[in-house]
Amino acid sequence: MQKKLHIKKGDSVVVISGNSKGQQGKVLEVIREKDRAIVEGVNLVSKHTKPNAENPQGGILKQEAPVHISNLMLVDPANGKRTRIGRRLNDKGKLVRYSKKSGEEIK
Repeated sequence: MQKKLHIKKGDSVVVISGNSKGQQGKVLEVIREKDRAIVEGVNLVSKHTKPNAENPQGGILKQEAPVHISNLMLVDPANGKRTRIGRRLNDKGKLVRYSKKSGEEIK
């Protein structure tokens, strides 16, 4: 059985601790086995590559490295500030995520 995480692919998040503290971005991928997520434009690392068909010049590329889920918080769709997440049943009987600050449902 897989763990329930408060962050999903496509969510808008903010980093709350570490070297990238305060940066915001969109979640590109969630790695459930390691409790990590790759966030667009956050935690950039330099990767040295040899020339290949994709990159004939080779050189140093900047790419995103995974960030631990505990260092991320969702951005509230109502006011743009970070918020905690709760789960509740909606009127159709489906379990949905909602913002604890505004009470608004998160799509």
